[in-house]
Amino acid sequence: FSFFFLTMVRETKFYDSLGISPDASEGDIKKAYRKMAILYHPDKNPTAEAAEKFKEVTRAYEVLSDEDMRKKYDRYGEQALEEGGGGGGGMSAHDIFSQFFGGGGSPFGGGGPRESRGKDVGHALPVSLEDLYNGKVRKLALNKQIICKTCDGSGSKKKGKTSTCGDCRGQGIRIVVRQLGPGMVQQMQTTCPTCKGEGVAVDPKDRCTACNGNRVAQEKKVLEVNVDKGMKHNDKITFSREGDQHPDIKIPGDVIIVLQEKKHERFERKGQDLYMKKTISLVEALCGFSFPVQQLDGRILCVKSQPGQIVRPGESKSIPGEGMPRHRNPFDKGCMVIEFEVELPDTLSPEQLAVISKVLPQPAKRDMDFDIDDAEECYLHDATPGAQAGRDRSRNAYDEDEDEDEGHGGQRAQCVHQ
Repeated sequence: FSFFFLTMVRETKFYDSLGISPDASEGDIKKAYRKMAILYHPDKNPTAEAAEKFKEVTRAYEVLSDEDMRKKYDRYGEQALEEGGGGGGGMSAHDIFSQFFGGGGSPFGGGGPRESRGKDVGHALPVSLEDLYNGKVRKLALNKQIICKTCDGSGSKKKGKTSTCGDCRGQGIRIVVRQLGPGMVQQMQTTCPTCKGEGVAVDPKDRCTACNGNRVAQEKKVLEVNVDKGMKHNDKITFSREGDQHPDIKIPGDVIIVLQEKKHERFERKGQDLYMKKTISLVEALCGFSFPVQQLDGRILCVKSQPGQIVRPGESKSIPGEGMPRHRNPFDKGCMVIEFEVELPDTLSPEQLAVISKVLPQPAKRDMDFDIDDAEECYLHDATPGAQAGRDRSRNAYDEDEDEDEGHGGQRAQCVHQ
């Protein structure tokens, strides 16, 4: 037997507007709205019928894209939404359309109301490795632009005294024509000096004394930056809408703090692990060692080798759980990795060599297929960088001299014995 489950709704007006069925998924609703909204948007279809249809499909999307509103609509119909306060939430059809397409207003490149947004501002914040290990609250003082509180961004002492700039006709720009020569002119676009590109002018006698008619003022803002445990170099902390304000900008931009990890004198961070270098003596490498390490939280770790453990030059050992904490899960920590260098003595006395020869395992005997008495003895010396290259250059110069002598023609002079 096959069973079919049908979605029962009180009315289907909104579903019909988008051309979908009542059991449509969230993705189906978005896809249908995108298609219908672009089709009927006033920028693309500037007719009264299209404008009305645009509002209709946007209202349908507003209800059906909200889970609670959709349930209420399916059960009680559109009238219940109007009575219950679900009649649009104060957003226009253009606001919803702009929000759907990422806040950029019309995707057609012109006309249409746009929701202007300010630019984001980035600030670098140097932090120590200790700050990233333990977490810290840092205070950052910024100078930001705000809308003048005295004139509420109008630039005038008296309400309603602003007017469209007569010099640029509200465009904020002026076209300047320059004479370059006979029959030659140049047109240049410049910012209007009267309104400073605002397009709005205020009579000098009516200008706000707090902002001098600029409509904006400067304010010092102190931000508390929470550096969480385990954060990394170049991690970003965003303060929404804390950017510069302006009367013509509806939404201020964000202030983005970018963490810059400072170089540490002892540790180097690699992911969740902390790396450090340690030089030990030959005796310590063979017989064992113990040394203190100060952790980033101030604890003193006593690092010891296992009994009978031999550490080789360039070898690394780790201490689990003593690395960097994981961001948002600080109890999960990496390892502290210690890279060992073994310091060898420059020389050993015959007495020391005799003692070492007795203690250390003897080298394996090598079979030699030649007579040792016929071999030449060679002793090792410290290698000097570039010495071989210098010898090669001398040899090449000698060879060149010989070639030149042979190439000058004729027979070489010979001694004559009398």
